[in-house]
Amino acid sequence: MSNGSLYTHIQNNIATVEFSHPASNSFPSELLSRLTASLNELSNNNDVHVIVLKSEQEKAFCAGASFNELVEVSTFEEGKQFFLGFANVINAMRNCSKIIIGRVQGKAVGGGVGLAAACDYCLATEQASIKLSEFTIGIGPFVIEPAVRRKIGLAALSELTIDATNWQSAYWAKEKGLYSKVFETIKELDLEVEILANNLSKYNIEALKEMKKAFWKGTDNWTSLLGDKAEISGRLVLSDFTKKALQKFKK
Repeated sequence: MSNGSLYTHIQNNIATVEFSHPASNSFPSELLSRLTASLNELSNNNDVHVIVLKSEQEKAFCAGASFNELVEVSTFEEGKQFFLGFANVINAMRNCSKIIIGRVQGKAVGGGVGLAAACDYCLATEQASIKLSEFTIGIGPFVIEPAVRRKIGLAALSELTIDATNWQSAYWAKEKGLYSKVFETIKELDLEVEILANNLSKYNIEALKEMKKAFWKGTDNWTSLLGDKAEISGRLVLSDFTKKALQKFKK
């Protein structure tokens, strides 16, 4: 459990991928690698027509990449590899041949916002507020920026990035296009996710695959693009500003 958990359950052509970590469902590198591998495997599984991505428990959806690992980065190569973790997940979601439904029951920070943005359709609760806090520690949301910009546009991305200390509500995220629907309770959210997934599972899988390609048209360069952005973050995380900021958090 120290590295979190990841479970995949397949029933009636629906794959439910559920991740968990004691630190607000954050992602250490190992868990990111497992999620990437799972998505790649499901993409080629003919018994799967649709994927539901969710996290365990009722509070945070995802607090982003593991802060404990970030604090320990000491070289450029370590930094680059750290940030490539989320780059690989986003590219796996982009390349996956199956529609991915995001079930966001709680707050999302940093990479968690990136995960929601990389879903093809996202449902959330009123508790699912979002924040990009990277500026506060001297880096930026570079790796997830293309996915977030694609979903909410440059103006909303700018607002979210620059206002790095404040949360934006789930209804703000819906207005900007990150979430498709927002519900008062998790029970209502889960019912809607179930209905939508069941409907999609019965549609023509070839039509779903072709529509998935259409959704992500124009992103063929993202493998290299997100790699370049991981290098930017890998360099910045070694800056004096970031090292000092991280030490404060570590204390």
